[in-house]
Amino acid sequence: MCGRFAQAQSRDDYLTLLTGENDRDIPWDPLPLARYNVAPGTKVLLLYEQEAKLRLDPVFWGYAPAWWHKAPLINARVETAATSRMFKPLWQHGRAICFADGWFEWKREGDIKQPWFIHRADGQPIFMAAIGKRPFAQANEHEGFLIVTSAADKGLVDIHDRRPLVLSPEAAREWLRQDTDSQQAQTLAREGAVAAQEFVWHPVTRAVGNIKNQGPELIAPLT
Repeated sequence: MCGRFAQAQSRDDYLTLLTGENDRDIPWDPLPLARYNVAPGTKVLLLYEQEAKLRLDPVFWGYAPAWWHKAPLINARVETAATSRMFKPLWQHGRAICFADGWFEWKREGDIKQPWFIHRADGQPIFMAAIGKRPFAQANEHEGFLIVTSAADKGLVDIHDRRPLVLSPEAAREWLRQDTDSQQAQTLAREGAVAAQEFVWHPVTRAVGNIKNQGPELIAPLT
């Protein structure tokens, strides 16, 4: 699953891997976002396409339509999202990308739950497939977005049995296109996902468990 991640670089560091300046309706901004401990229930920068240009808006991480009388959901399984009652409209019309530097998972080790930070071995940002309720710029605190997850494999399964669906930059750009249909999006999810062997992971401080904590020390390897 994905319940916490880091989004610390500048918007431009992420965007340069996806598009040129002429393809986006986003002001240039070199300042780092510096969010090392992004949690559900907060607003997160979400990338999406509108009128053939990329847009970037802070959107609530969580989804609970009016008929859903439980806590907002934060993840959607790729295996069922395209066809389920709740997620099918979002898959068809509300695809987006949530960019990050990596995500956190907790693994029980004895009497404690040890957090691990998982990121690309080559240091590139990750582009997590997301779905949500349009219009994103007007999303409320009940109908925001969810991160799409897939089954973990290779060594990642040793940390958790689910992981975010991370797309290559090329697949992420196609995922965002409004003229990409539902079936094409399913193909991208299968064929455009970054393979498990492209990731590495290391244990980090348990301070990441408190959402009030921020700072680069949260993603640094334990020594």
